[in-house]
Amino acid sequence: MEKTKTEQQTLKDIVAGKYRNCYLVYSRKSTDEPNNQKNSIPYQRTENTKFAGREKLPIAPVTIEGFSVGGIISERHSGFKEGDEITVTASGMVQYRIERPKFQRLVQFLSRGSFKGIIVLCWDRVSRNRGDDTVVRKLMKKGIDVRFVFATYDKTSAGALHMDIDGMVAAHHSRVTAEKVTKTMENLRERGICTYKAPIGYLNEGKMEHKPFDPVRSPIIRQMFEHLATKEWSLSDLTEWANQQGLTTVAARRRRTPDEMLAEEEEDIKIEAISRPMTVTMIHRILTNPFYTGKILGVDGTYIPSQSHQPLVTEQLFNKAQQVLKRKRLSVHYTETLDLPARGLARCTDCRRVYTPYTQKGIQYFSVRCKPGCPNPRKNFNLSFLEQEVGKCFSSLSFTDEELAGLQARTKTDISFFEIKRHKELEENERRKKKLREDLAYLRTNKLSLLKTGVYSPESFRKRKMRSMLTSPPCKTPSKHPTPPCTKSSTTW
Repeated sequence: MEKTKTEQQTLKDIVAGKYRNCYLVYSRKSTDEPNNQKNSIPYQRTENTKFAGREKLPIAPVTIEGFSVGGIISERHSGFKEGDEITVTASGMVQYRIERPKFQRLVQFLSRGSFKGIIVLCWDRVSRNRGDDTVVRKLMKKGIDVRFVFATYDKTSAGALHMDIDGMVAAHHSRVTAEKVTKTMENLRERGICTYKAPIGYLNEGKMEHKPFDPVRSPIIRQMFEHLATKEWSLSDLTEWANQQGLTTVAARRRRTPDEMLAEEEEDIKIEAISRPMTVTMIHRILTNPFYTGKILGVDGTYIPSQSHQPLVTEQLFNKAQQVLKRKRLSVHYTETLDLPARGLARCTDCRRVYTPYTQKGIQYFSVRCKPGCPNPRKNFNLSFLEQEVGKCFSSLSFTDEELAGLQARTKTDISFFEIKRHKELEENERRKKKLREDLAYLRTNKLSLLKTGVYSPESFRKRKMRSMLTSPPCKTPSKHPTPPCTKSSTTW
């Protein structure tokens, strides 16, 4: 509340003309050249304040949240961007949008005569496009004193030419930079180099030429393609299964809010990178991305072989998954099925619908919902009935030596198949255990923050602690030196 009152008083002082003979300092960090030392905010702030001291130019002590601190404005934005919308009023006034929010507010103050002028490092820090260039020139013609640290423009035709050249060079420099970056990226794409961020399942280590597998996420994504190709899994089932396996997005920071974009220093904004669970949309995007077959998006919009990464799945498996996604899903594969014998083996001979097993009073039964008009009279039977009928069929069977040899060979193949399946299940269980251990470790180390945010209430914390104290076993003590019963216990999460 006190802060709001202070800013309101500052705005009243500006409107009243208290700082009409003072200057503001404007510094802009260009997103076009982030590594340029001259482009850094601290460097510009230092040079601008030194210049103000040498020239004895008073800086207005104006502090407004999201605009300035002590009369110094710091903005991070590309000076080459300009709005495309143009409005022409009935009186002949031409209006267009200024893309830099702080610069826009600065122009409003200067056009009203609230400040005497501004101090900037050089021409390309205040403008790099024709629209903003025109605005600055209009302000200067209006009498606003714009001081440049690295340049001095005389009020002559030669000074005007000097200003025109600097403005033209600044705009040309941005165009050349953008053109070079575009051409470089196109050439790399034509060579099969991945110039963009690799999707989940690959690691982005800062090298376009090398996108290795993510050792944690890539096996899960490969199994997702395999599950989908069996035609027994829907997208919702795969999403639930992937979350059970601990598959999450790569840790990333959320988008900055408008207030965070207007912060004076990047260090003032601390956005924690977090991983998010999978959704159906994310899973569909993964399963339809040809990147996993070892291809990248080329310049013309088609996928070409990549030189930056290896395929995670084969072309055959990927195409089979796409065919499954195109067909309409009529059945759902439940990830948590009951472990009952003969599941999916018994079907109605007339409508071909499957008998579903279930247990009642310790006895296993099978039931079926036949299609309307199906003549099948037996809708339910128990497991003993099925075993008797199967036994009758087996008693009448006889095999030749060749058939027995084939059955034996097939048995060996099935054993190998079940061994592979068992290893996959073990890997899935290990991933689940790892995810649970990570969640428990997070809870143990973040008890205080969870209590503060209201995720875990003090009442539930106290009840859990009391329950742990009541259920904890008594402390074992030597019989020769009896001690009072232990009253301390550790709270488990």
